[in-house]
Amino acid sequence: MGLLNFLISKSIMYIPGPIVGLFAKSYIAGPNLYDAVRVTHELNNKNIMATIDILGEFISTKDEAKYYKERCIEILDTIDKEGLDANLSLKPTQMGLLLDKSFAFDNIREIVAHAKSLNNFVRIDMEDSPCTDDTLEFYRKLREEFPGHVGTVLQSYLRRTPDDILKLADGPMNFRLCKGIYNEPRKIAYKDPYIVNRNYTYSLELLLKNRAYVGIATHDEKLVFEALRLIEKYDYKKDEYEFQMLLGVDEELRDIIVSAGHRLRVYVPFGKDWLPYSRRRLKENPNIGRHALRQLFGIHGS
Repeated sequence: MGLLNFLISKSIMYIPGPIVGLFAKSYIAGPNLYDAVRVTHELNNKNIMATIDILGEFISTKDEAKYYKERCIEILDTIDKEGLDANLSLKPTQMGLLLDKSFAFDNIREIVAHAKSLNNFVRIDMEDSPCTDDTLEFYRKLREEFPGHVGTVLQSYLRRTPDDILKLADGPMNFRLCKGIYNEPRKIAYKDPYIVNRNYTYSLELLLKNRAYVGIATHDEKLVFEALRLIEKYDYKKDEYEFQMLLGVDEELRDIIVSAGHRLRVYVPFGKDWLPYSRRRLKENPNIGRHALRQLFGIHGS
């Protein structure tokens, strides 16, 4: 990691919000759903799919959870009305998981049922490790009731992920596979980036071997290379998997993947509560900050 990347990673939680905003503005669609619709249209015109997410964390009341549930239903209706090639991502804690597990499940179930009525899809995002068991439980229940309309996320930095795959292989599987961004204790999460990458490749092979539909979520070209090797090994057709990337990150690699004929989906977040998301992303990938500085000051090159 270069010096600038190191400094961004270590100091991001202490940088004032307006400065973080300068770094993050290319990676968030904007404050309103209209902004996400505009960006999604632009992506669709480039033969790129989207998943739309309304930002918001640390809710403390059920009324807030109901608000976000209504916004998620609004997003699904807007996708349908606008004819977008997009689906919805949501966070269990945004639906009230830390307040009342049954209440959160009912909220998510209502959203997934609405997605099914529109022939759309909901991705239940994975958060930090205290949420993992409940999130996978929600997914298991909902995939039985709404097959083909719901998926969730697995994280390769967690030691448990291969076991989770095998436990969930008793039914249809639809997962986004990513590295993971939360600061977890070593006893449950790998800390060595090399091992995280190896576990990503190992987990992806387990998924493909079990004929899962996988959103291969990475900006790491080494992992893209491994994914393409495994896709060929297990004879996957191009409508049986997709790559996934964050908005504004390594658009050159994104275009290479799309130009080769692979499906690719971009995560399009929007909302006024952008600061926690931006801090996490900059901490996870300081290259975002480096790229933003180049754009800000008109610097080109590597």
